[in-house]
Amino acid sequence: MNKYDNLEKELPDLPKVLLNTIQSECLEIRSLQKDCDKYLQACELIPKLKDASYVVYSKYIDKTNHPYEKFIFLGPKGEEVCDVSGTEMELYGILHSCDNLALSEDYINAH
Repeated sequence: MNKYDNLEKELPDLPKVLLNTIQSECLEIRSLQKDCDKYLQACELIPKLKDASYVVYSKYIDKTNHPYEKFIFLGPKGEEVCDVSGTEMELYGILHSCDNLALSEDYINAH
């Protein structure tokens, strides 16, 4: 069962491995709140983040283990922009739901 109906259409350059792990809920995708101070400060430290629109991360890693996690930042078409470790930044406060992604009917009915 796929989580999203239109993930491939919305993010045509998304690598297959990320597509499959997002669709199977191994990884989570969120859009970035580009107007918040925390995001703007992160862009000063990591300039490539300015090109990112989304981030992919594991929802199964608890906060105490976030320093060991890698966050994959994606551009507007799903292309990989950069990877950032949890020691370099925290995602809390910069995430937003992906309003352009539609949950599949199968996923909605199963949850």
